[in-house]
Amino acid sequence: MTVHGESAVVPTATRSEAEQALKDFTDAYNAADKEYDPSLDAHRVTGSLGAIHQAGLKARSVTHPDGNPSHRPLELNDTKFVIPKNAGWPRWFVVDADSNRDTDQGAGDNRWVLLFIRGGPDEMWEASHLAVLAPAEIPVFRTDADGWAEPAPADGASLAAAPAELSEDYAGYLKTGQPEKFAAGPHTSVLREQRDKIANRPGLAVQFADQALDTGAFAPVGLVTEDGGALVFFSTRFYERRTAAQGYRPKVSPEEKPLLTGDVRNTLTKEWVASLTALVRPGGTDTDQVTIVNRLQGVTAVKGS
Repeated sequence: MTVHGESAVVPTATRSEAEQALKDFTDAYNAADKEYDPSLDAHRVTGSLGAIHQAGLKARSVTHPDGNPSHRPLELNDTKFVIPKNAGWPRWFVVDADSNRDTDQGAGDNRWVLLFIRGGPDEMWEASHLAVLAPAEIPVFRTDADGWAEPAPADGASLAAAPAELSEDYAGYLKTGQPEKFAAGPHTSVLREQRDKIANRPGLAVQFADQALDTGAFAPVGLVTEDGGALVFFSTRFYERRTAAQGYRPKVSPEEKPLLTGDVRNTLTKEWVASLTALVRPGGTDTDQVTIVNRLQGVTAVKGS
């Protein structure tokens, strides 16, 4: 973390600043979604959410050059701001809001949990992560007497796992099943099983290569929860390589063609970015130290060869 000479531990944003940042993001998001124009919210998204969202808009700007025929403005209500006290830069905070994008309009609506970061005093607040969670999946955060939250220690000093290492550890786990700190579930053990099933189809081999993505705007951050654990936001990148048998070509979907470079002869390589949200257990926990509660991923580039 770059401190830029500031050592005072202060709230990372005022509540009015956080409210304005959310409004600015929502306005820009809606403008970009309506026109399918990535330039209209490029200044309000960053990190893994920015990479996924911008690539999607780029592709849809080609498949729907006249804009989004099904545009419905995003509305975020019942907003809760979780603002930590921290020193230096970058600064960040979390928004927990009810979204009108849910199909279930009952009491069981999912919530949008957005992470906003700001890299320096002359930079804008940008949304870097989005997790869609059921209310019961959102933990209670530890706060002080004034309501300010506590950032999770990057080195995991009080936790069962270090947030700074999650991106690399998760990439390694998907490849080998190690380390065993990750609890079984749809984004861990089930995902590995799904990959194994599609690895060797008749006439098509599929390979995956996972990489850590943990610097700059992709650096993991988290908030300490009331039980002494943490909710952590982190990212990874992975490549999906599809190789067809001689005489065949891997298929490219219409949504992916705008992101394609090169000529597809017998190999197609997709680059994905994943935005992940994890619950890390308190220190001293021996098993199921990390539970991945949400994974948002998207294709950011496609290459033929």
